[in-house]
Amino acid sequence: LHFHVSFLTLQFALPYAGPRPSVMVPSSLPILYQGCTLMRAQNGFSIVELLIAIAIMLVMSAIAIPGVLRSRIAANESGAVGSMHQIDVAQTAYAATYPAGSYATALAQLGPPAGNHPKGPAASGMRDSVLGCAAQPCLHAGYAFALETSHPKPVPSFHLIAMPLHPGLTGGRGFCDDQTHTLLYDPQGNANCTQRME
Repeated sequence: LHFHVSFLTLQFALPYAGPRPSVMVPSSLPILYQGCTLMRAQNGFSIVELLIAIAIMLVMSAIAIPGVLRSRIAANESGAVGSMHQIDVAQTAYAATYPAGSYATALAQLGPPAGNHPKGPAASGMRDSVLGCAAQPCLHAGYAFALETSHPKPVPSFHLIAMPLHPGLTGGRGFCDDQTHTLLYDPQGNANCTQRME
């Protein structure tokens, strides 16, 4: 008795003197022979192999995550510096546009007016609603922005600050600006700015 499946022949010892039967099975098919039973071998990963793969993934993550975090912090800081410059320019334009050369005392005064209201000292439209939000601090790209002033009108000076929402995660340095248009930073992420930006 012959079953022709492929080119690999397995002989079975059977209890009669006639010709030995053979079963032809594909040579590429993994099998286990037990008595007269053909069983497909089970392929898969062992526990040790899985643990090794997980360990490799953890090591790669530990190497990659700090680099990604540093890149994110650098990008947010660069964005914060750009936003500080935008607000500084808007403050200069505001003081030149409205009477008495007074600077805005809140970022809302640099933002757009609500609804169909005309532009004016309370909402000059010199910045968008992100950096000219209705209530300080204005949040943008991991930083919080605010104008600080205690001067009565006319306001001859201003103090603008930008601090990371989560120091060490969304930004590393705090930034400060004023009517001298000199951008300073605090390496600790606060508003105690003493070091000048290069």
